[in-house]
Amino acid sequence: MKFVKKLTVIQRRELILIAAILVISGLLSGIFYVKNRKPAEQVVVTVDGEIVATLDLHKDADMVIDGYGGTDHLIIKDGYASITDASCPDKVCVRTGKIHRSGELIVCLPNRVVVTIEGEE
Repeated sequence: MKFVKKLTVIQRRELILIAAILVISGLLSGIFYVKNRKPAEQVVVTVDGEIVATLDLHKDADMVIDGYGGTDHLIIKDGYASITDASCPDKVCVRTGKIHRSGELIVCLPNRVVVTIEGEE
């Protein structure tokens, strides 16, 4: 027990102060994030950095996106967007699943396709 040092009163107060600052900053960040989040309204499809389509998230759609090296199959249904099939070898974009919140995105890097959910202007 020689190696275990007891914390002094000043060290305890410093630890409590640091913990309180972290908790308060986390709460303020969460409140700011929730208050300033725009409702999801549209799906923006870009290929190699250029916008090829802007679709309404609340209207069902079925689209084949011709990417840089292949194709991706985008489906918008029930307020969710997802890529269900892709010609890329790794299929990360397909495994991403459904997205519906503002700021979420699906990326198919081999085909240079990015599908982003955006809020109202």
